[in-house]
Amino acid sequence: MNIQSIGNIGELSKYGGLQSSTETKENRNLAFETLFDAAANMIKDTNRFTNEAEEAEMAFSLGLLDNTHELQVAQQKANLALQYTIAVRNQVLDAYKEIMNLQF
Repeated sequence: MNIQSIGNIGELSKYGGLQSSTETKENRNLAFETLFDAAANMIKDTNRFTNEAEEAEMAFSLGLLDNTHELQVAQQKANLALQYTIAVRNQVLDAYKEIMNLQF
């Protein structure tokens, strides 16, 4: 029987067939870090949009900005970013509650 055509069994690990527990933990850690970084960036962007809207409001009230369109755009960006951040937060909390209610 010729088993040369089977190839290296170690190649199966790249398809997820034979992963060690440390590789699985590293993948989970990487996935969590990616998710955490995305959430942190979303919060930073929301904060930046909110600050830009406040600056536009101050500039408009001081008479430095006379274009109401720019003011409304800045306020709408901040509002949408905040709504999106709150929606994501609510979904994460719902997922957390669902995980906590699991019984093994």
